[in-house]
Amino acid sequence: MSDIRVRFAPSPTGQIHIGNIRTALFNWLYARKNNGTFILRIEDTDQTRSTAEFEDVIHREMEWLGLDWDEGVKAGGDYGPYRQSERLEIYEEYVEKLIEEDKAYYCYCTTEELDAMREEAKTKGEAPKYNGKCRGLCEEKRERLEDEGREPVVRFKLPEEEEQIVVDDVIYGDVEFSSTVLDDFVIVKSDGIPTYNFAVVIDDHLMDISHVIRGEDHLSNTPKQILIYKALGLKSPKFAHLSMILGEDKSKLSKRSGEAYVYVSQYRKQGYLPDALINFLSLLGWSPKNDEEIFTVDEIINKFSMDRVTKSSAVFDVEKLNWMNGHYIKEAELEDIVELALPYLQEAGYADKELSQEEYEIIKDIVDLVRDSLDYVAQIVDYVDIFFGELKYEDQEEAVDCFQEEGVELVLKTLKERLGDLEDYDPDSILEELRAILKNLPVGGRLFYHPSRYAITGKGSGPELYHVIAILGKEETLKRLDKALDLI
Repeated sequence: MSDIRVRFAPSPTGQIHIGNIRTALFNWLYARKNNGTFILRIEDTDQTRSTAEFEDVIHREMEWLGLDWDEGVKAGGDYGPYRQSERLEIYEEYVEKLIEEDKAYYCYCTTEELDAMREEAKTKGEAPKYNGKCRGLCEEKRERLEDEGREPVVRFKLPEEEEQIVVDDVIYGDVEFSSTVLDDFVIVKSDGIPTYNFAVVIDDHLMDISHVIRGEDHLSNTPKQILIYKALGLKSPKFAHLSMILGEDKSKLSKRSGEAYVYVSQYRKQGYLPDALINFLSLLGWSPKNDEEIFTVDEIINKFSMDRVTKSSAVFDVEKLNWMNGHYIKEAELEDIVELALPYLQEAGYADKELSQEEYEIIKDIVDLVRDSLDYVAQIVDYVDIFFGELKYEDQEEAVDCFQEEGVELVLKTLKERLGDLEDYDPDSILEELRAILKNLPVGGRLFYHPSRYAITGKGSGPELYHVIAILGKEETLKRLDKALDLI
């Protein structure tokens, strides 16, 4: 293993966001490209929202996508525990160190007092910041406030003099912040739980994280973290902040941005293929050296580099994702797509839970016939109704008009007679017969194929007709031709 150690540290407070999984992917790619270590750490200190069920969601979606981790929850490792809720005693040690060295202090201000401070700052035209009221409390004053039942937070003590804090970012270069835009921020809440900015520093330090790769929404947190590293005498990791993912309307990818779903589970449930989603997400903020867009996962790993990660926000183009996923569906092993399609077909009532071998082969033929039309596997129910149940015309009036055109009755009667006499009902034999019928009829191709398709499928377009007839079989095909003839 190299010295590269990166981590994905989600909070188990809900479904996993597509932006978060892109962050996990870039960390994973960087680790795999550099023979490094990829760590899954769970930041579950939000005790009111964190649940074991949502932690399971994180595991499930990452495992579905193939984003395996080398250390962390479920995998173990030498740097655990890997849940923040199990590391509280570790944080306490570092909090005490900062307090003893006068780099942090207890603050007893109530919510009402803090609100009053903010309002006063606003009336003065100043930024609403904490004014340092508890910064120099004597022991006697502290004891009196505690006797009143006040439970303090712990605040980090900012430098007295203005300080320029430089974030050396792998993607954005040097980003400077003035310490004057900050206030003495809270590092431990009144319930004893550390805040994100404090816990993440301790965790990243103790887990020897070499690179912190995360969304650019965390860039504003980084100055606080750098100050904590400095106060504790610790070396900062390298930072790399990934640009935001935008919806098609160029706004932040929200619960529903245009046609884009926001949670990974929504794509899994719709029948997107994991390798297709990996391929698509890898191109949101990273670009290879050529214009290729379809890569295997191994190819992405080999090509990936942080110097090709862009500053520009990436737009989540659903149309492109659908095109890419459709490509993967076409190229996948047929049996794999059948297995993915079966639950949708079963839910729609098109397939039984238990299938005979003959029924399975029919389903397999149907899936093979329609999969080139699919953007995602859940769409299959929109393409297979022609094979199941009583035939319904998508437009009854159009069907009647079509069948009553001059010459159509001859077409349908001839088709019924010749297909009724046909012995071999395989696609090649049927195609050969259809061509022979057309050759001997006094009609053109449109007048032959359009009404024939409408009579047999109930639709004006769809899969190759000879394949449809082969799947339907002789009895059902002739029954549908009789139905059309009855409308003439």
